[in-house]
Amino acid sequence: MRAVVSAGLAGLVFGAGIAISGMGNPAKVLNFFDVFGTWDPSLLLVMASALTVTMVGYRLVLRRPAPRFDSRFHLPTRRDLDPALIGGSALFGIGWGIAGFCPGGAIPMLGLGEPAALLFVLAMATAMLVTHQLRNAARRASPQTQTN
Repeated sequence: MRAVVSAGLAGLVFGAGIAISGMGNPAKVLNFFDVFGTWDPSLLLVMASALTVTMVGYRLVLRRPAPRFDSRFHLPTRRDLDPALIGGSALFGIGWGIAGFCPGGAIPMLGLGEPAALLFVLAMATAMLVTHQLRNAARRASPQTQTN
């Protein structure tokens, strides 16, 4: 129960940060990408602040033997750049540039009743389901290979 409450509180802090910073506003995000027009560099400051807090936070938290509400840290082990990662990153950036929303900004905006956020999240969920189905179909169609 403490893990659920902790995750909920972290989500509330994140959502409040998105709402307060204006990063849930698609116009603000799109203005960041409009370098030769109505450029708004404030998103750069938000990103730099988030990266700084994350860097310091990881250094402090990873000194602990384990997280408070789990037996171990769940960190990525892969270091390679595979086509799925590159393609997904490109689609994320393209979608963010077109819609002005990313998942981190759209989900908190659902709580504020933003209709565009609802449309974005529905489209995102549909794309995730289709991708999952396509990936499963590709796995079934390809022969399994074993490595020693």
